[in-house]
Amino acid sequence: MDLLLVEKVLLSLFLAVVAAIAISKLRGKRFKLPPGPIPVPVFGNWLQVGDDLNHRNLTDLAKKFGDIFLLRMGQRNLVVVSSPELAKEVLQTQGVEFGSRTRNVVFDIFTGQGQDMVFTLYGEHWRKMRRIMTVPFFTNKVVQQQRAAWEEEVSLVVEEVKNTPEASTTGIVLRKRLELMMYNNMYRIMFNRRFESLDDPLFVKLRALNGERSRLAQSFEYNYGDFIPILRPFLRGYLKICEDVKNRRLQLFKDYFIDERVKKLGSTKAEGFKCAMDHILEAEKKGEISENNVLYIVENINVAAIGTTLWSTEWGLAELVNHPRVQKKLQHELDTVLGPGVQVTEPDLQKLPYLQAVVKEVLRLRMAIPLLVPHMNLNHAKLGGYDIPAESKVLVNAWWCANNPAHWKNPEEFRPERFLEEESKVEANGNDFRYLPFGVGRRSCPGIILALPVLAITLGRLAQNFELCPPPGQSKIDTTEKGGQFSLFILNHSTVVLKPRSF
Repeated sequence: MDLLLVEKVLLSLFLAVVAAIAISKLRGKRFKLPPGPIPVPVFGNWLQVGDDLNHRNLTDLAKKFGDIFLLRMGQRNLVVVSSPELAKEVLQTQGVEFGSRTRNVVFDIFTGQGQDMVFTLYGEHWRKMRRIMTVPFFTNKVVQQQRAAWEEEVSLVVEEVKNTPEASTTGIVLRKRLELMMYNNMYRIMFNRRFESLDDPLFVKLRALNGERSRLAQSFEYNYGDFIPILRPFLRGYLKICEDVKNRRLQLFKDYFIDERVKKLGSTKAEGFKCAMDHILEAEKKGEISENNVLYIVENINVAAIGTTLWSTEWGLAELVNHPRVQKKLQHELDTVLGPGVQVTEPDLQKLPYLQAVVKEVLRLRMAIPLLVPHMNLNHAKLGGYDIPAESKVLVNAWWCANNPAHWKNPEEFRPERFLEEESKVEANGNDFRYLPFGVGRRSCPGIILALPVLAITLGRLAQNFELCPPPGQSKIDTTEKGGQFSLFILNHSTVVLKPRSF
């Protein structure tokens, strides 16, 4: 460690002690901060609560400190809210005050310091990016234009499974094929392109880079350096890997997808159909966004639109396998309403209430983003009667709002009927603050309009065409959770037996 680095470490240590003292003073008479464990200098509460700030660990802390509490993670303030009332305050009532996003040392790399839409600060840049992305991606018109493509993609999955002998005997890891389907769904919208198979070299490369990006960004491993700047030199190797993955991903997006689309737009034989990228490139041509913004839009879609829907589909498949009663009831509805063997399509979804209830229950019990995407107040704010220091990271524990026995009947039970009975008026769009799988308000996930029909069609087609069973010798498949900075997915990809149904 050279002399300059030692000086920086000592300076950072001094500033951390000063900050810890300041926080201690804030807890006094002048400011009323939310309750929480007493922080220690430099480390705050990090040594007490650790790196793994997943939804279950934060729920345990909420049971101890209340529906709003404050953690001092090194030099960062982390405020966690765990009630529907406080969630409404953060997401809607004070949506402007808490409308910005915190990032961290890794997300700063992957988003180009907030040149994207998802992780940028609340302001003019976010409004511009949201407007430019909404028309080509997140409207009912897009759903109607793309539904035939989604239905074709899931039909191909069904046919491949039927033609795979081991699928009906020892079982297969269907998740791999569903991942290809999800990529094709979004790349058809984005670039009017699809990948032919899991062995497609470009798909293999893209999937590997996206997977590495997800692993690096979702890991809790780098929190120590993000929370405590004096430890940041130890992250140099990690951050260098992140920078390399980012550069290779953006170059792949540019070389193989964006530049190809630019060539087609410039061709005299350009196709009549306009994909999402065409609209985005027009915005760039008009000077509304930069070339980098275009790249980071593609980055956001690869992460937010593909991964989350895939996780939810895998959870839904696992729950149908592990709950044969629910599976049979769903099959009965599909056979009765549509007719045996008549494949479900997007327009059918409104007349299939039990299928919709299954989707809602998957999103409640197995919320893909259980803490939503973090919020931040740029200025000092008030919340729940407490003072919230400027630039605090604010997490909404949406999973606990949807799984708290004080608000839900037997929440640990996978029971879709709840959405047809006592919770029949609750929707996934945030009309009830106990249930916020996509958030609500200004920074809610616009992808809800795509995710819900894709998830329903996929689970519906699989249940229609197959008896979904655990592998031989197992009564259930493993649903052990794996959480990340924001995510919740299955730790071990499920081997599922899919026996074709006869009609």
